[in-house]
Amino acid sequence: MDLIVDPDIYSPSVDNNGNYVDKIPSFNNLKNGLRCPCGTRKDKCYESTINFSTHIKTKKHVKWLSDVNLNRANYFVENMNLKEIINSQKLVISKLDKDLHNKSLTIDYLTSQLLNKNNPPKNIDNLLEFD
Repeated sequence: MDLIVDPDIYSPSVDNNGNYVDKIPSFNNLKNGLRCPCGTRKDKCYESTINFSTHIKTKKHVKWLSDVNLNRANYFVENMNLKEIINSQKLVISKLDKDLHNKSLTIDYLTSQLLNKNNPPKNIDNLLEFD
C-alpha cells in the first residue's frame, strides 16, 4: 500500500511594510508540488517554478493576494479565535479521554466480578482431601 502525500500549500511572503507579496519558493524541496489557496483551480498542483510563476500572474491570483492584504487585520483576529478554539478542544478531548479510561477500567472490573460470580471458588472444608 502506497502512502498518499498531499502537496504543500503556498503562502505568500511579507515585505518590509507588512504587505503580503508573492515569492516563488524553491521547488527543490517540494517533492509533491505546490497548491495555491487562491481558488483558481482547487485540483491543480504546480510542480515547477515556471508553472507557478505563470499562475501568480493570473487575474484571479492577483485579486486573491489583494484581498488577503485588505483583510490582514481580520486574519489576525481569526487566528487568535482559532487558537482559543484549539485550546478549548484540547481540554474537551483530554476530559473525554480520562472519562473513557475510567469507563474502561469500570467495565474491566465489572467483567471480572461477573466472571467470578459465575465461577465461584470451591469451598475446601478438609485440607487433607484437597485435590
